[in-house]
Amino acid sequence: MSRIQLAINVSNLDESIAFYSKLLGVEPAKIRPGYANFAVTQPPLKLVLIEKADKAGTLNHLGVEVEISAEVAAAEHRLQALGLEIREENQVTCCYALQDKIWVNDPDDAPWEIYTVLSDAATFSRTQADPNTSACATC
Repeated sequence: MSRIQLAINVSNLDESIAFYSKLLGVEPAKIRPGYANFAVTQPPLKLVLIEKADKAGTLNHLGVEVEISAEVAAAEHRLQALGLEIREENQVTCCYALQDKIWVNDPDDAPWEIYTVLSDAATFSRTQADPNTSACATC
């Protein structure tokens, strides 16, 4: 199943988890320090909350989650053939998950990722355990 991902910055993770649990009618799929995500079945949505008090209420990034790495590769080939500049990241730890992904920015520089989750991870990113100082792309 593919689904759209929306990652937003929040000032208070606990308050945001409580709000979005009520709004979406589901509990978070994953909660870690400074991070939570909701896997909503209907409509298909992955909502990611990243605690960043200085950027609260702003978009962090957008994405499309796909099932397997071959779908990421197919998207990469399709977008490159259309002349878009792609940044590829394979076997990268981001958002407490090992992922294969590509990044592309829209004309206003809004970052989009197309990614698949390979497995769970203990840290926010490969190089940083703190989401506020992560090297994880735009997160």
